This record gives sequence, C-alpha cells and structure tokens, in this order.
Amino acid sequence: MAAHIAETPKLEHKGYNRGLILGLTMAESMLLLVFCLLLVAAALVTAERKKRYEAERALQVTEQKLAELKKDNFDATARVVELQARLGAGNLSPIDREKFEKEWRELILARQAVDRLQKSGVEMSELEKLAALRKVLNDNGIKLDAAPTEIKRLVTANAAAKSPHEWPPIINLSEAGGYYFRSGSAELTSEFQQKLGTSISDQIADNLSRYQVDVIEVIGHTDEQPLARTNSNLDKTFIDVLDSKLPITALEPADNAGLGLARAMAVSNILKANPKLSQATVLPMSAAQLILPGDTVTAGQAGNVEARRRIEIRIRRRAQSLSP
Repeated sequence: MAAHIAETPKLEHKGYNRGLILGLTMAESMLLLVFCLLLVAAALVTAERKKRYEAERALQVTEQKLAELKKDNFDATARVVELQARLGAGNLSPIDREKFEKEWRELILARQAVDRLQKSGVEMSELEKLAALRKVLNDNGIKLDAAPTEIKRLVTANAAAKSPHEWPPIINLSEAGGYYFRSGSAELTSEFQQKLGTSISDQIADNLSRYQVDVIEVIGHTDEQPLARTNSNLDKTFIDVLDSKLPITALEPADNAGLGLARAMAVSNILKANPKLSQATVLPMSAAQLILPGDTVTAGQAGNVEARRRIEIRIRRRAQSLSP
C-alpha cells in the first residue's frame, strides 16, 4: 500500500508535461506559428507592392515617351502632308521650295553615304567607334588620310621592338687584313689613312644612322711582343695629340698598353676630322695584348702575330646618366 502511494506523484508529474513545446502549450505554439506566418506574408506583400510600384512608374515613363514620340510623329506627318499638298498644288513659296529641295538633297546624300559604308563593310553600329577613333587621331595630330600609313608604321615598329635585338657590327681592321701601322709606332700608312677617310667612315656613318647610335669606340689591340723603349711620354703628350696640336708621331709608348692607346688615338683623329661623323663622339681605348680575336683573353702567346695587331671599331648609344 505504501509503495502504491509513493508512485502516484510521478504519474501526475508526467501527465502535467504532456502537450508542451519548448515550454509552451499547444495553443501558445500555434499563436507563435501564426504570428511568424503573418510576418512572412507581410514581407512578401511589401516586396510585391514595391515591384508593382516600380513597374507602374516605368510604365508611366514609357507612356510619356510614347506620347512624345506620337506627337513628334504626328507633327512630322502633318508637315509631310502639308508639304505634299503644297508641292502638289504648286503654291510653295520660293523659300519653302528651296528649303524643301535642300532637305531632300541632304536625305539623298545621307542615303548614298550609308550605302557606301555598308558596301565597304561598315555597319551603322560601328560609326560611333569610328568617330571615337577619329578623335584619337586628331588628338595626336594624325590626319585621317594618313591614318592607314601611320598605323602600319606603328605595327611594324611594334613588331620590330618584339624581335631579338640586332647589335651594330664590329669593324675589325687588322694588319692581316692590310691595315698597317709603322712598326712599334702609331703612325698610319698612307693607304690605311685613305681608307679611314673614305670607305670605313662611310660604313661607320651608315651604321650610326641605321642603329641610331652616337658613340664610336676605337680600341687598339697589339700582340705580345715587348717594346724596346723604356720611357713613355704619353702622360705629357696625349692631350695635345687628341687636340691635333701635336702629330701622332709625338707619342712614344713604352709598352703594349700605351701602343694600343696611341694607335687608337691615331685612328680617332682621322674619324673626328670626317664631317660625316661630326655628330658622334669618338673614344680611343686600349686593350693592349690582353684580348685575342674572337673576344677571348690571352693565355700567353709570344711572337709576331699580325691578326692580333688590329683596331676594332664599335658603336653604341650614349649611356644615360643615373641619378643617385
């Protein structure tokens, strides 16, 4: 009997929990659900109302434009009817007739222009782009008639810029090729001097123009035979020789470095005196006996080697100074 009495409150507590959702009764839960549905419905109605308002506004604008177009069309039609009537009656005033004929001619010319454009492959939709292109040409000082040539030039220049760089050729004047100095001296033979002033200068001038460069480097090379002279006077005389105040024979080098420089100075003075090369800067340099033909450093090669005794002429563009 006691056990039966103890279980009774538990059964009553379970019965009390039936019908609850999140602590709400069924009635309260239904009210909450209905409220949420009303909120969703209100949002949908508001969105639809906004869309309808925008559609009505767009329709109103369209109707207004349509009314304007109808009015313009009506006015134009009335004008055409009036002109046709007056033209048929033959009572157009001279001013109106002249105006009518002018407008008619303009229409004919416009139609012919459109036909020509269409035959040449230009669509009416492209006219605006062509007008923009013409403005760009005018802004850059290019006449419309010259546009095809200018565009072709730009395309060619762009293609050339993308191609591998072409370096100016090196002019090699070696004793093996018949270009001689006096033995152990910087004095030019008459034949060498004559070629420097004619064919060689012409070749250099052509390369300067072709490659758009303005510096001529004259590099003197020697073989490895030592000079017999013990003292050099280059430090005291080379400025006067470069300025042509002293003859090239005044230079007395005591080693191959000095001999290479003296010979480069002799060639440089001939080139500087040529009017065809007056716009270029001529720089004499010496490589002495260090560089073999083919641009390799010598490992030691004694003896009389004509191919190594040479003048190399290289041209380049003046280096731009770099700001610190």
